[in-house]
Amino acid sequence: MFAVVPDPIPARMKGLNRAEICDANFQQFVREWDGPRDAAPADDAAILAGSALDARSFRELFESQLISRHLDLMARVLRVQNKVFYTIGSSGHEGNAMVARATRHTDPAFLHYRSGGFMAERFRKVPGMDPVMDSALSFAASADDPASGGRHKVWGSKPLWVLPQTSTIASHLPKALGTAIAVEHARRIGHVLPVPADSIVVCSFGDASSNHATAQTAFNAAAYTAYQKLPAPVLFVCEDNGIGISVKTPEGWIARNFAHRPDLDYFAADGLDLAAGYGDVERAVAHCRRTRRPTFLHLRTSRLMGHAGTDFEIEWRALAELCAVEASDPLLRSAAIALESGLLSKSELLELYEAMRVRCFAAAEDADSRPRLTRLDEVMAPLAPYSPEQVHAEATREPDAEARIAAFGSEAALPEGQPPKHLAVQINQALHDLFAKYPEALLFGEDVAQKGGVYTVTKGLQKTFGGRRVFNTLLDETTILGLAQGFANMGMLALPEIQYLAYFHNAGDQIRGEAASLQFFSNGQYRNPMVVRIASLGYQRGFGGHFHNDNSVAALRDIPGIVVGCPSRGDDAATMLRTLTAMAKVDGRVCLFLEPIALYMTKDLYAAGDGAWSTAYPPPDQAMTFGEARVYDAAATDLVVLTFGNGVPMSLRAARLIEAERGWKVRVVDLRWLLPLNEGEIARHVGECARVLVVDEGRRSAGVGEGIVTAIAEAGFGDTPLRRVVGADTFTPLAGAAFLVIPSEADIVAAALTMV
Repeated sequence: MFAVVPDPIPARMKGLNRAEICDANFQQFVREWDGPRDAAPADDAAILAGSALDARSFRELFESQLISRHLDLMARVLRVQNKVFYTIGSSGHEGNAMVARATRHTDPAFLHYRSGGFMAERFRKVPGMDPVMDSALSFAASADDPASGGRHKVWGSKPLWVLPQTSTIASHLPKALGTAIAVEHARRIGHVLPVPADSIVVCSFGDASSNHATAQTAFNAAAYTAYQKLPAPVLFVCEDNGIGISVKTPEGWIARNFAHRPDLDYFAADGLDLAAGYGDVERAVAHCRRTRRPTFLHLRTSRLMGHAGTDFEIEWRALAELCAVEASDPLLRSAAIALESGLLSKSELLELYEAMRVRCFAAAEDADSRPRLTRLDEVMAPLAPYSPEQVHAEATREPDAEARIAAFGSEAALPEGQPPKHLAVQINQALHDLFAKYPEALLFGEDVAQKGGVYTVTKGLQKTFGGRRVFNTLLDETTILGLAQGFANMGMLALPEIQYLAYFHNAGDQIRGEAASLQFFSNGQYRNPMVVRIASLGYQRGFGGHFHNDNSVAALRDIPGIVVGCPSRGDDAATMLRTLTAMAKVDGRVCLFLEPIALYMTKDLYAAGDGAWSTAYPPPDQAMTFGEARVYDAAATDLVVLTFGNGVPMSLRAARLIEAERGWKVRVVDLRWLLPLNEGEIARHVGECARVLVVDEGRRSAGVGEGIVTAIAEAGFGDTPLRRVVGADTFTPLAGAAFLVIPSEADIVAAALTMV
């Protein structure tokens, strides 16, 4: 909580490069070593008396540490030559190699960015792989980078089950926990895992990150799970170096905060000393694997050479403090162990050190000669894959006939044979069909199980398919979306529910920063397909205010790669759900399905009892084409209304009034797909009509309407008379006042009548 005021620093000291100092320190330490020296130990003998680490393991761990260190040193040198583009290093954290050695390469890993040692060691688990070259390609942003294809410097590997990510502070913890829960849950539903059934999940992060709300969410959810005696084999590895960029972590804070948390089992290990720390790391890993409980490994580390290459610590940190940190360099301790044990002589040690330097620089020069991404289409290729023919085939593939009959109770009860129904019922029927079709499908969220959701949309699903496939979660959207990613990582089909759109914003980074970015940053090697159902939009009567009448679609439209669909009627909801699910299955897409709350129970359109907004259930071999709009009165050309959601029935009613007032024939287009917008479809309708009205219940700023108007202008229809009917830039108030801030039918009519 208190800043360290640097001592006055002589000018001659300011020019010193701390990376060079760490490099020189190691060599000087070895050359001047005059400590005791034992006879060289056998490979399977303890490296030092009392150590759980044998000599062969120590040597390999030490080599992994050297790989990590020289990659850091290489990055600092070659960054200024524009051959390397990332300088956040792992120096001081090389002890995390012990975690890699104690775990398996099939234990999924979500890693801290200071995980060079871990990666170098995990590469040993699969013969024929090269940690130096692969890492150099990533540092160089080469298109040949096997982790991300040159899109970012990430620690990742498909064969090594390290899922590439650039997680913001602690945002990867919920999906790591979700993956651990998924490993255990697969057995309950008979799903075949892509990893061994006794796998654990490794998740590393820094001491500063442990304080983040997202981290605390994961710790709480892990303990919540364990408290109920449910397995959650996640190994949280807190790499405690005592500082976050320039903010000190109070001495002893991590141990005080985590050592005695119920249902989060605490272990501590010295990550600065391989001989002393390895036994404790092994115990933590073994405990997690054996008990299947969430385990917290507090790994002591140090941060050398600053936060990144641009962090000149000498300008804000006392020189004496810097020197003390550099004296804690784990490579110095490893060198001492190698010398004291007799494993290596001074000359052998220095030769090994220099050989690793040569190897890393040679790899970097090679990587610099490789191709880089030079075209936009190359950059975006893995972001939003779409395979139309395969998606259509999957969406229209019918469930097993017997499974359908079992799901609905009898052949006579199949929904396509029933009278027209409203939106909520048709979504429910479509979900029953999807669960009959996909045994790996899971639906979860708040109140979705016995209650069937706040609006009974999931009613009966748990009774039909059981509590292992339809279940309630704790009240936390971040955990819900973390679980969704975890289940998807393990090959299951996640259909999480977010109870209201306003609640999504609490956890939006789980989609924006994590789920939606995985295919991009893994070059399409990893995917976490899901269909997120969200009760959405406004016009709900008798209940609400801002948190239950949220129309902020803008927060979704900014997320690259996701698909956002919004049906306004029951048959569209069923066919859209099939297509979204097929996109998730075939192309690994992250899909959001916005369900207009105010239309859930709507049966009528023009007059009470007309039943005009109830629809027949489409048979399971029917699906909606991605991007396709629904058009009402396609022959009309006097005015086209472009809208979605609640705006559709409102616009249809307004169209009758406009026709009565002006005699205009009005075409109403329900866009249905909000991200990406079908700009070609929009342009086609505008080109066929004399006037354009955009009806968007969202706020004036940054809503869907802005995207529609932009598409019209960019298509060259800037001279076509156009009006936009939108909500106000305000939060939604309670009761009747809510209808003052969102468009009404009268607003639509009035806007149309101003056009000549």
